[in-house]
Amino acid sequence: MSDSSDLQITSAERRLTLAALAVVVLLSALDQTIVATAMPRIIEQLQGLSMYAWVTTAYMLTSTVSVPLYGKLSDQYGRKPILIIGVVTFLVGSALCGLSGEFGRMPVLGEGMMQLVVFRALQGLGAGALMTVSMAVMADMYPPRERGKLFGVFGSMFGLATVIGPFIGGFFTDHGTVSLGGYEIAGWRWVFYVNLPLGALALFMIIYRMPPLRKGGGGNIDYLGAMLIVITAATLLLALTLGGTHYAWDSPHILGLFAVSVVALAIFIWVEQHAREPILPLHLFSIPTFRLATMGSFVMSMAFLGVVMFMPLYMQVVQGVSAVQSGVALLPLMLTLIVSSIGSGRIVARTGKYKGLMISGGVLLAAGVWSLTGLTADTTQADLTWRLALTGLGLGPAQTLFNLVIQNAAPANNIGVATSMSQFSRGIGSTVGVAIFGTLLTHALTAELPKNVPQLPGGGNFSQVDLAHAQSQAMNVDNIRARVQTALDERYQVIERAFNEDQRAVEDVLADSRLPETLKAPLRDGGLRAKTHDELVKRTDDLVSELKSGTKGRDELLDDPDLSPAMKQQLANIPSRAWNEPAVIAGVAALFRDSMLATENAIVAKRAQQALQMVKAGIAMYSNKLVADIQRGVKVAFAASISQMLERALWIVGLALLVVLFIPELPLRAKPHSDTAAPSE
Repeated sequence: MSDSSDLQITSAERRLTLAALAVVVLLSALDQTIVATAMPRIIEQLQGLSMYAWVTTAYMLTSTVSVPLYGKLSDQYGRKPILIIGVVTFLVGSALCGLSGEFGRMPVLGEGMMQLVVFRALQGLGAGALMTVSMAVMADMYPPRERGKLFGVFGSMFGLATVIGPFIGGFFTDHGTVSLGGYEIAGWRWVFYVNLPLGALALFMIIYRMPPLRKGGGGNIDYLGAMLIVITAATLLLALTLGGTHYAWDSPHILGLFAVSVVALAIFIWVEQHAREPILPLHLFSIPTFRLATMGSFVMSMAFLGVVMFMPLYMQVVQGVSAVQSGVALLPLMLTLIVSSIGSGRIVARTGKYKGLMISGGVLLAAGVWSLTGLTADTTQADLTWRLALTGLGLGPAQTLFNLVIQNAAPANNIGVATSMSQFSRGIGSTVGVAIFGTLLTHALTAELPKNVPQLPGGGNFSQVDLAHAQSQAMNVDNIRARVQTALDERYQVIERAFNEDQRAVEDVLADSRLPETLKAPLRDGGLRAKTHDELVKRTDDLVSELKSGTKGRDELLDDPDLSPAMKQQLANIPSRAWNEPAVIAGVAALFRDSMLATENAIVAKRAQQALQMVKAGIAMYSNKLVADIQRGVKVAFAASISQMLERALWIVGLALLVVLFIPELPLRAKPHSDTAAPSE
């Protein structure tokens, strides 16, 4: 087996190779985040809301499960051919993603959204090789001490991609639509097409300028081990991705996926112990540094995604910025992450020591996450900036040094596998982190939203918020106002029926604790009709008494402003001598009594109309207050929930720091990895 020591690698070849690797690493990291802001427009055009999550899941699944395979294959057959295969697969997948739905329904592939999911899986299959083989190439070209500087730069690209991905995706989606020869290319398609020129340039440099490096020695392919690790990782990722979203965590679907993953893992371990060329040599885990660094990379990736993935949600929902603006607001975290990542790599290159930097990075990360637990609904952007900057300082060394430590601990003939395990543990850790923190956030919101957000009349609420659409659901004023107005309109219809003497509606209104007593009072004790009837009876009795007092009573009635003109006219038409005849007076009294009581329906209807007009005016004022209260309540609930989630993230950061404390400090070799054996522990 030849190695890099047999080759004369010129400085120009090194520079061009590094430039090509930088491009493919950035493309691999970027494609995990750039698609998110384009998804609403993609769904609108391809009509596939039910498959929304699978566009991301398909890419993540294939890119993660293929990592160990590429690592082993690059050890067996050389870095260059495997990297070329990965880049070509990635570019073909990118081109096909951009073409999804252009030709309508296709055989086997179906409609546009299904096409996109399949092509994203193909794109992810290629992406699995980009990061893994690139890091292994650097291990072949540079000794660990020099490698620290390079890993600092390359590791910082994860943070860069996390921040600029949503911004670039939003920019292309909003402004990228162009017409070429009368044919319109939708802006979201450039999210995928942008990979082609950059990837093609990188591919050209890899083919013509990258040295062969380790050519590999061939060997048997562990097909059974490869199949089992794919099953183990795929079922685990599916369970973590679908759990809590599509299915409950304790549903048979999720428990079944976890069970299959555990069984496949057990069989995989047995197979690898007996395979001639295992896809994952288990003896690597007997090396304490390799074992602990892999575990630390896994745990640190959980914490990394827990912070970076949910901070934009805080900015969008609580601070009210757009998805693109939240990407810009993450710049403090990205900049300090890049500075600390590159800086820690340079320090390692100069001193040959890494453990102190890893510990200090963990301490800074813990301090940063602790500061973020103090976020409230009123935290300003300036206040958030220093917290993010501190967190970025802590994250930087983790992006740089775990790869370095793992490669330094592994034997030369397993460097590809060791690198792939570093990337694999990072990918699985990220997925586990998103699942755990997503679940924690959902549970916290379930408790906080009902406490802080007022219920809508009729029992409707804003307690069910889909995290994927949290900004549009929770902070879109038009959306909130429309829901409030709909609820109030429905409640008004019940109130209207109650004032129109619908007994069931009356009971409903009186039982509603959210309605004020001033509205309920007219409906109690028989409602407006009973009150009006009692008033009319009393008024009639008073009239009869006045009539019996003769002409004096008549004169008082004629001066009564509440007596109708028609009745006054009737009184005026009665001759004076008739007031001295009891029979006449009794007849007139009976006539007046019947006339007064006959007005009951009209009076009830008029009073009901007046009451309803007042209710409408009150609803208009209440609507504005309710919208403002809901907006404020959602902000308070989200801020409190994210703060609680980050409090739990501190335990994960603490666990990562604990693991780092036990990682041995091995000397970093000053020669390329392939020139020497792994250091003893």
